Parts: sequence; C-alpha cells; structure tokens
Amino acid sequence: MTGVVIGVLLVLILAALVVVILLLQRRREVPAASAAPRDPFAASEHTAGDPRALKAGDMVEYLGTRYFVRGSLRIREGGFTWSEHLLDADTRDGGKVWISVEEDPDLEVVWWTEIDIGDLRPDARHLTVDGVEYRRDEHGTADYTSEGTTGLGVTGRVEYVDFEGPRGRYLAFEQFGGGTWEAGVGERVPDGSLTIYPGS
Repeated sequence: MTGVVIGVLLVLILAALVVVILLLQRRREVPAASAAPRDPFAASEHTAGDPRALKAGDMVEYLGTRYFVRGSLRIREGGFTWSEHLLDADTRDGGKVWISVEEDPDLEVVWWTEIDIGDLRPDARHLTVDGVEYRRDEHGTADYTSEGTTGLGVTGRVEYVDFEGPRGRYLAFEQFGGGTWEAGVGERVPDGSLTIYPGS
C-alpha cells in the first residue's frame, strides 16, 4: 500500500515538474512587447539634452563654444508658451546672446544675437538687415516670468514683433513693460549642433 502511495506521489511530482518546465519554455518563447511608437522628430533625436528643460546654471555647447545659462524667461500668450534663455558669453560687439525654445508643434531652437536697433521700426511689413530681407510674421503681447539673471523683473508683459527671413533666419523686436524696443537677429539651430549639460 505504501508503495502505491509513493508511486502516486512520484507521478504527481513528475507531472508538476513537467508543467513548470512547459510554463518556463512558453515564457521564453513569448516575443517581447514591441517598443511604444516614438516621434521621429522628438528633441532627443536632434540634440544632446532637452532644450525644453533649459534653466539658469545649465551649460550649452554650440559650434564648439560653451556658454552658461544665466537666466530664463518663461513666456505665455493664451495657450502658447515658449522660453528665452540669456547666455553668459557676449558677442564681439558687446551684444547679448539668447536661445529661444518653442514647440509649435515641432521643436524650434533659435540662436539670437542682439543688434543695434538704429532706425529700424517693427511696424514695417518688410525690413532688410545686413543684406537679408525679412517679412513681418507675428505680432502680439504676452506675459513672462523671469528666473535667474535676465535684467528684468520677476513678472511682466512683453510686446513682440517677429519677422521671418530665408533659410531659417529671423528678426525679432521686443518691448518689455512699455519700454524701448530691443531687436535681435536669429538663426535656427541645426539638428545635432547643440549639447546641453544640466547644472547641479
């Protein structure tokens, strides 16, 4: 009788082992879940680091030169938001250098250099600067908050007029808090040419 019980127990143990082995084999054979679809134009594909996360204290490398982000403006107009970041390096003529970051809907990063406004006025439909012709594109008023060092108060309003030129070139006018107009020329940052090192 005990031999029969032992035999039955051995058969049950063997059956359990076979079931466990089959389950393990089946688990190995199940194909891995395919990766979630990704946006081929996402920022991570074009730059090292995410320009949308730039903040004071970060470092940016562009065309072989490194710059520290001194401060940022977070700008909102209705449902649209964008950022402008002041960099530590000044141009040869003493003007400021900025980077703007906007998604509308694709990510657009533009490198801006301050220019002397001279007799330029933002109410013209077309303007020519250094031989490049720009056409008026947008005009509006937005609210901003300032972080770090920007030369502006913590919050305020900015009026802007944007002009678009050929091959990713831009001209922009900004007037903060009803003050004097400031102007800058910009060029779209080519994919893969910007590296971001987050600050501590």
